[in-house]
Amino acid sequence: MNLIDTFNLDIRALHTFVAVLDEGSVSRAAVKLGVSQSAVSHTLDRLRKALGDPLFVKSGRGITPTRYAVQAGSHIRQILDDLHSLASGPPFTPETTEISFTIAANDYERDLLLPQLMQRLRLQAPGVTLQVIASGIPTADMLRKNICDLIISPHAPEATDIMQRGLMGDHMVVFYDPSQREAPETVTDYLKADHIAMVFGTGEKPALEAGLSARGLTRRNAITVSNFSGLPEFLRGTDMLVTAPERMSKHLLRDFAWVPLPFNFKPFTLLMVWHRRNQNDPAHRWLRNQVNAVAATMNGLND
Repeated sequence: MNLIDTFNLDIRALHTFVAVLDEGSVSRAAVKLGVSQSAVSHTLDRLRKALGDPLFVKSGRGITPTRYAVQAGSHIRQILDDLHSLASGPPFTPETTEISFTIAANDYERDLLLPQLMQRLRLQAPGVTLQVIASGIPTADMLRKNICDLIISPHAPEATDIMQRGLMGDHMVVFYDPSQREAPETVTDYLKADHIAMVFGTGEKPALEAGLSARGLTRRNAITVSNFSGLPEFLRGTDMLVTAPERMSKHLLRDFAWVPLPFNFKPFTLLMVWHRRNQNDPAHRWLRNQVNAVAATMNGLND
């Protein structure tokens, strides 16, 4: 008898464990899996006996995973990913395949890359559709839990199961309305101005804010918005300043003048991020190649 038989485990049981771990609820896991609550509970009972741990215990009105369950979660996900990779499925034919991809990107990355990507898809793969969601500061779970297929962001989650590739570089500059003010020339000019700042909808602040604090610099953020799309109309007709990526001068902030930051702030790289289980998937690999081709065109390289 092999180890799996001895443990009384199967793929369905492992999927059930991961669903309960992700949802934090037997009932929500049952809905996600399309089975009854009693089926989920029965599977958990089998797993508890096989693994010798309660796995989930009552906590208030809900349940919480044991330390063993939390630690086992990453191993079980890897087992499922490895099993998934055993069969890559039929070859991907862009011209005829109908498939949908979800890409997580904030509006800076979205407006910079994805319109050109969609143009390529409509020409080369008319059956491929895109769903674009906000990434905020992305987490590994967005990829592990299939919330998205691909992330485009300067912020890559640090985890051994997360893959990444650099797409293009950019750097922060200062935008202003030249009809209302002169360009800030010094750090003093910059700090005494009112600013329009960014805080992601999930509450995380861009790296610039931490960079200012590390230098002991304080600026007055007259207004804070949750996405880059909110910047232009607040900036227009005012003497305020916006600090944003220079590439935005080609689209969202094209109507404004810009100058370099009056202090050193390191440039950043826009990354394409995906889960290791999709590394060799033909459709996913094709999508990554298309994103990379768009970035290469924008970098002035041959397609």
